[in-house]
Amino acid sequence: MALTGIEIYKFLPKTNCKKCGFPTCLAFAMKVAQKTVNITTCPDLSAESRAALEAAGRPPIQLVTLGSDSKKLEVGNETVMFRHEKTFFHPPGLVLRVKDNAPADSLQQQVQAAAEYKVERVGRFLTMDGFAVENTSKDAATFAKAVEAVKSKSDLPLVLISQDPAAMEAALAKATPGRPLIYAANKDNWEKMADLAVKNKCPLAVSSNGALDDLTALVDQVSKKGIEEIVLDPGARDFGPSLSTLTQIRRLALKKNFRPLGYPVITFPGEAAASLDTEAMLAAQQVAKYAGIIVLDHFSPALVYPLLTMRLNIYTDPQKPIQVTPQIVQIGTPKATSPVCITTNFSLTYFAIAGELEAAGWAAWLVVCDTEGLSVLTAWAAGKFDAEKIAKSVKNFKIADNVSHRNVVIPGHVAVLRGELEEELPDWKILVGPREAVDVGGFLKQNWKN
Repeated sequence: MALTGIEIYKFLPKTNCKKCGFPTCLAFAMKVAQKTVNITTCPDLSAESRAALEAAGRPPIQLVTLGSDSKKLEVGNETVMFRHEKTFFHPPGLVLRVKDNAPADSLQQQVQAAAEYKVERVGRFLTMDGFAVENTSKDAATFAKAVEAVKSKSDLPLVLISQDPAAMEAALAKATPGRPLIYAANKDNWEKMADLAVKNKCPLAVSSNGALDDLTALVDQVSKKGIEEIVLDPGARDFGPSLSTLTQIRRLALKKNFRPLGYPVITFPGEAAASLDTEAMLAAQQVAKYAGIIVLDHFSPALVYPLLTMRLNIYTDPQKPIQVTPQIVQIGTPKATSPVCITTNFSLTYFAIAGELEAAGWAAWLVVCDTEGLSVLTAWAAGKFDAEKIAKSVKNFKIADNVSHRNVVIPGHVAVLRGELEEELPDWKILVGPREAVDVGGFLKQNWKN
């Protein structure tokens, strides 16, 4: 049974030295109990305490890192079955599979297009996470050359796919340093693949034909080689098998603390899809339940953007809404006569109104109030977006110094605040704007004169 934070605290040096990154030993113990921090982070832990706390300190799902530096991909280290229980920590990586027998120009074009894809969503840039290079040719030299070609166009993490240890060794010579994922060790080649993982200090994927007993046995074997970062491929490909198998693995790892399955899972939705739409739907299912790395066989914005957006939504901490910094934002190049609009610092709200002002061609001053990341109605209901808060923002940000008028537009959903706001800002005229951001352009056209 897992230890509580207080039980773990008893084993710690109790010096509050902060070397672990936490202000107190008790705070560190609480994080270890939640399985979000490894006990080995404490540098002053005695050997006896370390041994006693090893089980409590290791996350139920091992953290696995591909790549290095700023381009690394981290998966695993999850602690709950459902997002609402707490949060999910590491979004599944979306990687594109390319084949080594493709013409060099075509291969590099595929990689470049995917590597350069970037779209902004609520202030964050969404991108692909890596590439999987498959040894389709069965030739070691061709495989190594393809890996070299991919690296020439991208520094994103790699998954190397081959069942041949000799071909894998040739590819690793071109891919390291960089910690690619070696895919995969099976019942026939596991020992040689494990030796390559140890030698090159790379994570190793372990695959089976769908039987979890076989997968567990392979994990035990490669673990004895000293490999800690393992990725599981249980062999489930279609919708039903993928959902049931990945859920079973997650449940065994979290609820039963079954260590041999306490690792992230890699999936291949394209292998069970007869069309791009089916691949997208299966990949979406695996984003939610419960893939760590998703290998796509096709790349297009129409496929990738919905997956990236869905992943962002699912892997946003429900207790910490995405928010922007409270401030005055200049939309376009506003003048002294330009509109002054009020909004909250919830990212979706902010980017919605900012985007609509830009699309409508309105240069404006946008006052972003601190509502702790809550949307307009939610913040108003919680007492975090009231007349006093709006007036304080207008005064503290000194918006009056930037404009020659005294007119301010508040969101239509909080029209009820108009009277109170007129009392808080007696020198200002309060205009009640539209309820929906999409209507702001038409509203200003009818009600505002520069």
